[in-house]
This record gives sequence, C-alpha cells and structure tokens, in this order.
Amino acid sequence: MKFRLILVSCALSAISSNCFAQTCFANQIASTTSSDNFVINSNGTVSDLTTGLMWQTCSYGQSYDNANEICINASAPIKWEQALLIAINNRFAGLDDWRVPNIKELASIIEHQCVEPSINKTVFFGTVNDNYWTSTTDMIRPDHAWVYQFSDGKNNLKAKNSDLFLRLVRFEK
Repeated sequence: MKFRLILVSCALSAISSNCFAQTCFANQIASTTSSDNFVINSNGTVSDLTTGLMWQTCSYGQSYDNANEICINASAPIKWEQALLIAINNRFAGLDDWRVPNIKELASIIEHQCVEPSINKTVFFGTVNDNYWTSTTDMIRPDHAWVYQFSDGKNNLKAKNSDLFLRLVRFEK
C-alpha cells in the first residue's frame, strides 16, 4: 500500500524530479558540467564561468529559497510563444535581459555523465525529467523548435504548441 501511495504521489506531482534518484556514471563518463565551472549566487542565479552565461537556478514556475538552497513550487509547462513572452517580461533578480536559451546554450548545461535528470543537480535545482524549450526554430518545420530532454540529455524537435518546461538565461555583464 505504501508503494502505491508513493507512485500515485509521483504521478500527481506532474513529472517531479524528486520521484526518482539521479543516476550518474562517474567511472565511465567524464563530467561535462563540473561544479567548479559555476558560481551559485544568492539571488537564485548561477554564473557559468566557462560560457559567461547566467542561468536561473530554478525552472520557470518555481521560486528559489536561498535559506535552504532549494527550488520550491512546481515547474510550469508552457507553449513556445509563451516562453518567449515570459522571457521578455521577466525581471528575476532585478535583471531585465532574460531570454529563452538557444540550442547550443541549453546544451552547455547538459551533464552527459548523469540521467534523470541529465544536469548537475548541485548547481541547477528543480530540473524536471522532461523537455525544455530553446529559442531555436527548426529550419524545415517552422512550427517546431529544438528542445532538450533532461531525463537523458538528448535533443529533439517539438511542436511549438506543446506544453514544455523553461529555464531562462542571459549574458552576464
């Protein structure tokens, strides 16, 4: 009965990354997002020392709890056009130049050593094991955009009217 309750709870939490433990293959694959390459800022942002990008620590819809260093609330899946509008209007951490990452930028935070999620969880909290939007439109099918699947770190195309997840980025100045 307790196992069923856990499964139902995970199903109701809409693809929560907390339902299953991350698996990493440290002995077989080199890390692609070493914690040494990032600075976790107290305002809920992460500075990437390699790329010069600043990321929101939490997924869109979540809030950063600095005291406990966790993301709270549920991630909110949205459509591609909504993601672009959210980025334009976002004023997180007092900054007004947030945007949807392009495919190369989002690829830079994929941790190929790990799955479920394929991200450095000590740096990026609250990542859902699902697709995240990029701003990169498919050249052949303009009604599709490239996304990254954080359960396994693979990219693919999704229709822009799909409800997917978002993590915003900006150039750090």
